[in-house]
Parts: sequence; structure tokens; C-alpha cells
Amino acid sequence: MKFRPLHDRVVIRRAEGELKSKGGIIIPDTAKEKPQEGEVVAVGPGSRDETGKITPLDVKAGDLILFGKWSGTEVRIDGEDLLIVKESDIMGIVEKSELAAKKAA
Repeated sequence: MKFRPLHDRVVIRRAEGELKSKGGIIIPDTAKEKPQEGEVVAVGPGSRDETGKITPLDVKAGDLILFGKWSGTEVRIDGEDLLIVKESDIMGIVEKSELAAKKAA
């Protein structure tokens, strides 16, 4: 991808939504709720304070994050649907536990 966000903006790739409900019902695409979880693809350099000094962002490319439901702007870059949000719209970084990592392996 040849896109670099400016200031305190972050480019996110949304996580895939669930295909089935917990009860086993298959959810059609039109009824799926967009996930509020995603992977950081790119980050801007940071925001400037009153003195002009750049404050770096707390997230980095590759982080798995949670963000607000109505946050950001949806864009299409290189044929991929992405989301651009301000860092303040990010609620937190999801830390993977050792148990989850063992299950995935």
C-alpha cells in the first residue's frame, strides 16, 4: 500500500465479521454488524502540541485494536476496504494472551 496518513490518523483493516451466530444461525451479509475490531495497517507521525513538538502515537502497524462503532471514514485503497480514524477514536489495544496464542498454533 502506498498511503501514509497524516498527523494523528490511523489506517485500520477491519476484522472479518462472524458468519454464524453463537446459536449456529448463518448471518447474511446484509444483516451483519460491522466489527469494531481491526488491525492497524499504517499510522501517521503524530500530533503537534502547542510548541510544535510532535507527540508520537501509542499504536503501531500490526496492533489489534478496538475502535468506536461510528468512528472514522471508510476508504478503498488498492482495492481493499479500509478505515481511517483519529487516534482518539481508538479505545484500546487488544493484547493476545499466551493461551490464545497456543490455541491458534
